[in-house]
Amino acid sequence: MTTFSDLGLSTKVLTAVEDAGYTTPTPIQAGAIPPALQRKDVLGIAQTGTGKTASFVLPMLTLLEKGRARARMPRTLILEPTRELAAQVAENFDKYGKNLRLNVALLIGGVSFAEQDRKLERGADVLIATPGRLLDHCERGKLLMTGVELLVIDEADRMLDMGFIPDIERIAKLIPFTRQTLFFSATMPPVIQTLADQFLQNPTRIEVAPPSSTAATVTQRLVKCKSKDYEKRETLRELIRTQEDVQNGIIFCNRKKSVADLHRSLERHGFSVGALHGDMDQRSRMTTLQGFKDNEIKFLVASDVAARGLDIPAVSHVFNYDAPTHAEDYVHRIGRTGRAGREGAAFTMIGKSDKKYIDAIEALINTKIEYFELAGDTKNSAPEDAKAKPAKRTRKPKKQDTNEAAAPVRSNNTLDTTSENVVSSVGNNRNDNVKKPRNNNRRKNDRDDGPTPVGFGDEIPAFMLISAKAS
Repeated sequence: MTTFSDLGLSTKVLTAVEDAGYTTPTPIQAGAIPPALQRKDVLGIAQTGTGKTASFVLPMLTLLEKGRARARMPRTLILEPTRELAAQVAENFDKYGKNLRLNVALLIGGVSFAEQDRKLERGADVLIATPGRLLDHCERGKLLMTGVELLVIDEADRMLDMGFIPDIERIAKLIPFTRQTLFFSATMPPVIQTLADQFLQNPTRIEVAPPSSTAATVTQRLVKCKSKDYEKRETLRELIRTQEDVQNGIIFCNRKKSVADLHRSLERHGFSVGALHGDMDQRSRMTTLQGFKDNEIKFLVASDVAARGLDIPAVSHVFNYDAPTHAEDYVHRIGRTGRAGREGAAFTMIGKSDKKYIDAIEALINTKIEYFELAGDTKNSAPEDAKAKPAKRTRKPKKQDTNEAAAPVRSNNTLDTTSENVVSSVGNNRNDNVKKPRNNNRRKNDRDDGPTPVGFGDEIPAFMLISAKAS
């Protein structure tokens, strides 16, 4: 059996790995670390939760033991699609590089430029960045990329989904052509393969699982639900309550608004829940994520910002509140559970309009997903947030006086008005003795059912009562 000591890592790195409690590398680590230490380009393809981060962090630490960074000229660069992934990689360098004196700079949005500039001025052995913030520093003249010896492009397929490929190409032109490149992705669509061919030179390809495969330790199920929001939320709550082994869970939504609405709903129903989406400020995002890792929050309602690469080993359940519109996103979402050999469960809620998405997912993973039947029936449940609709008013029939006079008659196309009891109301053609129904919709001051006044009636202004002086 292969151990970390067989991979060629330095003594200081091996000590940190052992202190972290790891002895046996995962397949992607065993395949990627040796060629990376030989300064070869690497193309790594593996499903989420297989240890891709350590497969490039550990060899980088060994290679960086010799040498020192210069101000504003980082020695290595790691590109990540989201702030959370970048921060997570920085944590890995802190954990495995504790025996080395290396400067690690983290360039992500939501943090002041001044603080990041100070780190760059001291010199960064490792620069971890999102593409947008990295280019901002380059355009401000605070960063020179000519000293980069090793480039890591992590979660390449997510970079494609988020529209970062043009930025990646711009960054690659700022880095020396002779660099070493490590390229990692969970899925390998044709576009990503073309990008890998552009950036890598004679790479060592390590593919430890079929592209777009899901972990065998994850139980996958589909749950039918109604299309109305309150019915869908009720189904989710019942689904959570029926799972006896729920320790914690991530609930994925497709839209940021859905994340906020569902978070408020679950909170009202007494669930321990937090929210995570791209419109939140960086401090709130990191605080919420840390609270979920520390079990202070049991459920995390999130957008796809939490679907890629986040290493939270003990997630027991994933709930897809919205079926992912891209089949590859399904692989990443359910990859948050069943990590490191643990068992997990993934439930996807679907309506009638989601069938095409499920068909694409099943075709991608080459697996037929079974349905899960809820014990309760929520179709007749009352809306949780909707107000009860008032009953329709029924108008009582009008009662007429027994002494009602005859209605006016027409003669020779003229209205006969000889009767004193005839009224001028052409619409109703009824006399004054008809009892008029009370209109409950009018206020008392707004009623206008009295006799029609002549002129000003009793409300003649005082100035009009003054007699005029004779001239």
